[in-house]
Amino acid sequence: MNAVGSWWDGVELWIAGLPFIPQVAVVLAVVVPAAAITAYVVDIMLSTLFDARRRMFRRETAANPVRPEEK
Repeated sequence: MNAVGSWWDGVELWIAGLPFIPQVAVVLAVVVPAAAITAYVVDIMLSTLFDARRRMFRRETAANPVRPEEK
């Protein structure tokens, strides 16, 4: 875990040492794809969850329901 912390500190210091424009470019190159991937994964997870919930709580319909106009 110390190795990961040391590596992250080095990356952070490297980004902080860059001029503003390259700093923004590097952050956007990492943050935009990470946010898009996160949004995609969350969308898939929620879709799966809601589909399962819909199947679980779906009301069963009668085989031959009687409609009011057919009485």
